[in-house]
Amino acid sequence: MSKDTTQIDERLADYVAQHGTGRDDVLLQVERETAELGGLANMQTGPAQAALLELLVRMVGARRAVEVGTFTGYGAIRIARGLASDGSLLCCEFDEHWAEVTRRNVDAAGIGDRVEIRVGPALDTLRSLPLERAFDFAYLDGDKPGYQAYYDELVPRLRAGGLLAIDNVLMDGRVLDPPDGDDGARAVAQLNDRIPTDDRVESVMLGMGDGLTLVRRR
Repeated sequence: MSKDTTQIDERLADYVAQHGTGRDDVLLQVERETAELGGLANMQTGPAQAALLELLVRMVGARRAVEVGTFTGYGAIRIARGLASDGSLLCCEFDEHWAEVTRRNVDAAGIGDRVEIRVGPALDTLRSLPLERAFDFAYLDGDKPGYQAYYDELVPRLRAGGLLAIDNVLMDGRVLDPPDGDDGARAVAQLNDRIPTDDRVESVMLGMGDGLTLVRRR
């Protein structure tokens, strides 16, 4: 066993993706369409990480889930598929165009009836929700400067044993020394330092993709 993380190049990343489960024709089509967006394609949750999200949703027996930052709906499909048959996913998406793309994709995946998409600032959407511990699972992948504010709204709304997954916690390594003017990297670095001291939760940071932190509500 090694404490060192294996460096993942493009070939090895493809190998990892191919050995995940659940990448059916719908997900492969979303991957292809998203890849055509050029640089924006990096906003899509990676196939291996999305498969992990679905598995985690199943493991916690989630019925109610929320996602901050939806983009083309790739992660939303995996999360919704992991929910109980009567489960529901609330997607918070700022951009109306991406909300429309997500709606098309979740409908094509056959889980559109489980997914509600609210367009507008995610913070407004979260703050409009009852302040009760109702969510079983949350996925945070929105704008990075807002990460701490999102965390402040999501954690109180998780039930005991509920899980929050936070993406891009490494920010391509910029969290080590956030450059001047990089508000996103600075906000994520501050949240990374804060989470281990939050006695409401227990957490682990994974070196998967651009970094994924799992936070379990006590």
